[in-house]
Amino acid sequence: MKIEHIALWVRDLEKTRKFYQKYFGAVSNEKYHNSVKQFQSYFLSFGHGCRLEIMNRPDIQESENSYNSQQYGIIHLAFSTGSKEKVDELTEILRKDGYTIAGEPRTTGDGYYESVILDPEGNIIEITD
Repeated sequence: MKIEHIALWVRDLEKTRKFYQKYFGAVSNEKYHNSVKQFQSYFLSFGHGCRLEIMNRPDIQESENSYNSQQYGIIHLAFSTGSKEKVDELTEILRKDGYTIAGEPRTTGDGYYESVILDPEGNIIEITD
């Protein structure tokens, strides 16, 4: 068995899609739009592993889950770059482009070399080796 996809509600569908394409190499399908339900989504593929579905609908409520105030449920996504050097490189590119670096590159207690950034919607992303 494998995880097929994980879904995120987002405020800005296009900005979020472009972020994952630019920094994580996502390949997007064509936008799905259900005008009756006012629902729109994209599936983003990353070559290996599960896909990410980003979704938007105007009636979705804000979440209080954040990097500083976490609640039960899915809390982060992790992307493996393949090396410590690539973790450092991507972290610096994201910093230069104005994204929040929530955790500087380091080796964690469970053995990952990782940094932690926030995507345009404030979702927590771990960039690992």
